[in-house]
Amino acid sequence: MPQDSAPDRPEEDARRLTKAGRADRRHLRGQASLQRIIDATIATIAEEGLPGVTMQRIARRIASSNALVVFHFGNKDQLFRAVIEYLNDQFARHWETHVRAPGLTTPERLVAALDCARSFSRLHPDWVAAWVIFASDRQTMLIDHSISLPSDRAYLDEVRTMLAEVAAAGGRVVDVDSLAEGLNYLVQGAWYWDTVNLDRPPSDALRKTGLSLLRQAFPQEFAGF
Repeated sequence: MPQDSAPDRPEEDARRLTKAGRADRRHLRGQASLQRIIDATIATIAEEGLPGVTMQRIARRIASSNALVVFHFGNKDQLFRAVIEYLNDQFARHWETHVRAPGLTTPERLVAALDCARSFSRLHPDWVAAWVIFASDRQTMLIDHSISLPSDRAYLDEVRTMLAEVAAAGGRVVDVDSLAEGLNYLVQGAWYWDTVNLDRPPSDALRKTGLSLLRQAFPQEFAGF
């Protein structure tokens, strides 16, 4: 004979939902704490450099305990690693939005790559300053290279591929490797220069110089920019 179905257990279901809700709230609070610590670390590095960063100072900056910072990150190297990963993620989103936007022609994507670097620096000067300091300091250079260098090379390869597409479409013989490297040097140099010259107004030199190089290599394709 068929067995009766199990009776409803509304009280047990309610307890499970309440427990799940508490877990979600704890997770959200934990994520918010992580972000506050990362934001405070970036601001401290941009203002004072790496020597200004201690677990205690970051804790004071977010009005919390040193134990909370240690709980989330363990030590300063792990904190630095998390900050660099965060910066990489943010730039990747910026690149996706600007350079890989649907409907752009390849020349438009190349100009967008220049504008992406410029707008990221202008929107988030503290992020770029912290990133430049990480890459320039012997203490954190290896950490930054292990996280940032693969992405940097991927962006460079993407630019190189776009340049090759423009050259092939126009039947031009262009040293796309040197041109891609040159554009990359412009970006890296502009970020460093802007970081060490915070008292100077923002410059359009990155975009103007990059466009000059592109027009020299592809006069017809970039005449309208």
